[in-house]
Amino acid sequence: MSLCDFFRKNPRVTLAVSGGTDSSYLLYAALKSGADVLPCTVKTQFQPEFELEDARRLAGYLGVALTVINCDILSCPKVAGNQPDRCYYCKKAIFSLLGKRARMEGYPLLIDGTNASDDAGDRLGMRALKELGVRSPLRECGLDKSAVRRRSQAAGLFTWDKPSYACLATRFPTGVLITEKLLQNVEDAENSLFQLGFSNFRVRFFHGAARLQLPADQLERAVHLREEIHSRLSPYFSGVLLDLKER
Repeated sequence: MSLCDFFRKNPRVTLAVSGGTDSSYLLYAALKSGADVLPCTVKTQFQPEFELEDARRLAGYLGVALTVINCDILSCPKVAGNQPDRCYYCKKAIFSLLGKRARMEGYPLLIDGTNASDDAGDRLGMRALKELGVRSPLRECGLDKSAVRRRSQAAGLFTWDKPSYACLATRFPTGVLITEKLLQNVEDAENSLFQLGFSNFRVRFFHGAARLQLPADQLERAVHLREEIHSRLSPYFSGVLLDLKER
């Protein structure tokens, strides 16, 4: 089945837009197929500001209005408590909001950008999507990440080579209570590293310190800039550690 086939059978859909490569291409493909699509983003404390900006930029580029739904995800104890099943409850809350909005606007189907490279296995987030009846056209049509990037580049989408970016909640070890302040510290720290020219990295919370995970080809530069990095990140963390294992 092709994406055109999917949207021919499902011509009226609500799409969860994250600002990443997959959902961006899916929005483009849906519009190109002539589907009536309602693009929506749920803004939580787990989503960095640049992701929302990218989603808005993409919608503007494609000539559609982006619906933004604000959600205080930390008000859900099962999410803020950060136990092993956090992702399940987070996805359930977010996509329940999207489903409610879709029904209110008269859109019968909710879709997301999960692709064929994503392992459905026992991922808790996938289970939540399945329970809510969310469909994943990229996955159903056999399009993996590399195919999505190739098609995105051909379509001229600025998101074609955007690195995958897991939500900010993944920066915290299981069992560490996630607070708005800690999330903001991580986001500010990562923004500081972006400004220094680093890319495709993670700043992880480790016993009050920042544990930096960088691609191998950026480790040497991090050592050279260690004083600058420490100066920028020290307002947010008790210490700054460099993880020598490639991210």
